[in-house]
Amino acid sequence: MVQTVLADVTTSISELKKNPMAVVEQGKGFPVAVLNRNRPAFYCVPAEAYELLMDKLEDIELAALVEARKDQAEISVDINDL
Repeated sequence: MVQTVLADVTTSISELKKNPMAVVEQGKGFPVAVLNRNRPAFYCVPAEAYELLMDKLEDIELAALVEARKDQAEISVDINDL
């Protein structure tokens, strides 16, 4: 079975076990595909890249929420009532 590897850099689980931080550094800030028997087992993602990914996902969710609510009627609110 052919699988797409969604990273420019790959490593083996054995190499990851030997020196995890060296594997992270190999990716130069991008994810590293960790292979088990030449198949992607998981992706090692640096913290900064993961945080950016989570921010983008949150933005997508918020955009969907805005889109879903854009045709709702407006509600007038007096700041003194809050």
